[in-house]
Amino acid sequence: MEVDLAFIWAGLIAFAVLAYVILDGFDLGVGILFPFIKGEGSRDLMMNSVAPVWDGNETWLVLGGGGLLAVFPLAYSVILPALYAPIIAMLAGLIFRGVAFEFRWRASKSRWLWDAAFFGGSLLATLAQGVALGALVQGIEIEGRAYAGGWWDWLTPFSILTGIALVVGYILLGSTWLVMKTEGFVRSTARRYAYWSAYGTLGLIGAVSLWTPFLNPTYLDRWFSGPTTAFTVIVPSLVLASAFFLFRGLREGQDALPFLSALAFFILCFAGIGISFYPYMVPPSLTIWQAAAPDDSLSFLLVGSVVLLPLILLYSGYSYWVFRGKVDPSEGYH
Repeated sequence: MEVDLAFIWAGLIAFAVLAYVILDGFDLGVGILFPFIKGEGSRDLMMNSVAPVWDGNETWLVLGGGGLLAVFPLAYSVILPALYAPIIAMLAGLIFRGVAFEFRWRASKSRWLWDAAFFGGSLLATLAQGVALGALVQGIEIEGRAYAGGWWDWLTPFSILTGIALVVGYILLGSTWLVMKTEGFVRSTARRYAYWSAYGTLGLIGAVSLWTPFLNPTYLDRWFSGPTTAFTVIVPSLVLASAFFLFRGLREGQDALPFLSALAFFILCFAGIGISFYPYMVPPSLTIWQAAAPDDSLSFLLVGSVVLLPLILLYSGYSYWVFRGKVDPSEGYH
């Protein structure tokens, strides 16, 4: 039986992107919430809740971007020029917040500046990711084997909506993370933010989901004709089930259930994008197999990934295990 290497690599890249979204999503959400929870001690606690894991979370972004370049070079060469502006904005935001992690703990007079960098970098990176995702979902114009659109094609009402949706969604992840990892004032304030961000996330998921099928006839067929119509019932039902457990967890004061339910939102939304996209790597015209590198390259790189991926999973899991439980305000990470 012939092994479909392009399909396997598409699955690995999708897994890396999903891992990045759900792992870095909550620490970006903590950064966006930063100015809305008052008090130096509270903000120290917020930062300490993500300080041990935030840089490890971004490993998945490197893996997803690097993997795309190595195994789907044609897709990379088309997507990058189409999304230069949001990608550069995202990287600038990630750099600002990364520097803020280190400098804020050493600064006294200029601490307000690093607080602003942490918040601004988190917000900019999240908004840029959402806009880039929306631009990709709405489709990228290709002529021959190159990008054929303009400099500002990424900026549309739909991409702005997806950018706002991701900001609200990451606030939900960040607030439920704080509910799980902290106690006292920070936890009670985060719980309040979790409620309104949950309502906002559900509303925006609904708006994006209703708009998406009408962007492309392929999406419309996928969701409203043939056997894949079943997903039109299954995916929203699972989202509503996740919402039920999210609100129940918040109402009962549980620690982990709200965060796990918020993660389920993102996994289901990611699955919805996959249902719309497949088999395209760059909709509406470049499939996984058209974008893939030669089989010899794919098989060579797959050998490396068999070694690398378990190592990343191992040290990521070990980091979360070591820093499990509530964050102690008296024992900072730094």
